[in-house]
Amino acid sequence: MTATTDSSTAALDTGDAATYDLTPLISPYLDLHMMFPLLEYIDSLISAGTISYSSLDVAQARLELLKPTHMVDYAMDIYREVHGVDASIPQEMEDQKAGVFQELEELREGQMKFDELCRSEETRASLVNNNQWNVKSLTSMATYEITPETIAAYYKFAKFNFDCGDYQQGRDMLENYISLHASPPKQRKDGEGDDEDEYGAGSKAKAEEEKTGNPNMYYLTSIDVPLLQVLWGKLSCEILVEDWEEASIALNAVKTAIESLATSHQITALEALHQRTWLLHWSLFVFWNDASGKGLESMVELFTSEKYLQAVTTHAPHLLRYLTAAVLLCKRRAAKKAGSNSNAEGRRLLRDLVKVMQQCEYSDPIVEFVDKLSVKFDFEAAQSQLARCETVLSSDFFLCKQTELFMEEARIFVFENYCRIHHKIDLTTLGEKLAMDRDRAERWIVDLIRNALLDAKIDSEEGCVVMGTGSTSVYEQVMEKTKELTARSGGLVVNLRGYQNDLRREKVRTERQAKEAMEAEY
Repeated sequence: MTATTDSSTAALDTGDAATYDLTPLISPYLDLHMMFPLLEYIDSLISAGTISYSSLDVAQARLELLKPTHMVDYAMDIYREVHGVDASIPQEMEDQKAGVFQELEELREGQMKFDELCRSEETRASLVNNNQWNVKSLTSMATYEITPETIAAYYKFAKFNFDCGDYQQGRDMLENYISLHASPPKQRKDGEGDDEDEYGAGSKAKAEEEKTGNPNMYYLTSIDVPLLQVLWGKLSCEILVEDWEEASIALNAVKTAIESLATSHQITALEALHQRTWLLHWSLFVFWNDASGKGLESMVELFTSEKYLQAVTTHAPHLLRYLTAAVLLCKRRAAKKAGSNSNAEGRRLLRDLVKVMQQCEYSDPIVEFVDKLSVKFDFEAAQSQLARCETVLSSDFFLCKQTELFMEEARIFVFENYCRIHHKIDLTTLGEKLAMDRDRAERWIVDLIRNALLDAKIDSEEGCVVMGTGSTSVYEQVMEKTKELTARSGGLVVNLRGYQNDLRREKVRTERQAKEAMEAEY
């Protein structure tokens, strides 16, 4: 007994955080620069003593990540951190630094003409209005001395700035580069087009609509693999400058581009699957930092869509942790949006989650908590996993800010499930399970019943919670009976057509037999 207790206690200490750290599984799908915030967070956990990693090992990992980048000064600082303050810098680092400065001057000179044009707002606006702000027009005009090589150098310089850690500059330059391949809708001036006849105005509007690019991809008129890489770069910059609203737009642009390339067979199905897997990992930064409150709902929608669910189950089952946490955090909000008297949407989210859990070979305390509670109805085991959840949440870079909210939602989830299998629940007993005294438990449950869409009431005389009959609302009944109506109607149509075809064939066969019989008589 003593050995078991000690083992359980140890599991809740620093070993637990290291055991359930997903950084090694996530890192292969992230840009090198995205790893630096994760390593900084691990450093903070090491300082707090909550994870059993060595700060020296983390510094060494950071140094390895810095080698392919142009952040040579930062790499030198980390080298001294690893090898000592008085350690001499290797010659290869000094050579790399000299090479970076040389490349900087070459790229700056090569892209200067286009950079000057981008900075001239008046000239640029004029070119945009005349539909000349594109690669073909700019390179054909001798006035600005811009060649395809100039624009290529500008793109390389944008990536160079990114590799140097200047993400803001890299983002601004990529925006300029993308604009060369985009065709946004024209902004009409007041009164423009009022004097045109009906047919003329319609023709002009249609022509402008045809020229407009895809609004989900920064109005790009077409997409290919090189432009997809540009969109990935834009998304990376938005994430690293922590502009989450723009990052959400960039995320949608990459998603749209991947599906467009897959549909047009410019990338294979396997390549599209790999691209979706990368996008799922990058999306964690966007969804878990969305201040609007819609990020988690968007995450659940993306992760459970058919094509991206395939990526989760085949390439990244560890993402089940984040899907599970997102469902628990947003299911009550989704239920309230669906209808004031309906809990159907929250239950649907949980049913879909359980189906995904059955397809993924992955488990951790967060996933186990839902499994024990929703599938096995083992409340004691669920409580045990919930105790571990707090450790896992607080040591996870993406989930750490949601620890308190998750634990509150988890308690509500326990209460909801407990209520479904009990008609009467003693307040004192329930208070003990929730680590509250009787009065506090009663107040908490009253608020919960009022806000969590539960059909229940408090019987103060008997000191218990009395659950409702669980009757289904008319709305839920209608939705349940009609959700497969289209498929069933289609099936009936197919069956009817088959029956009609059988009748026609039988009629033709009968007529042919009658004709053959008549011919035989003569």
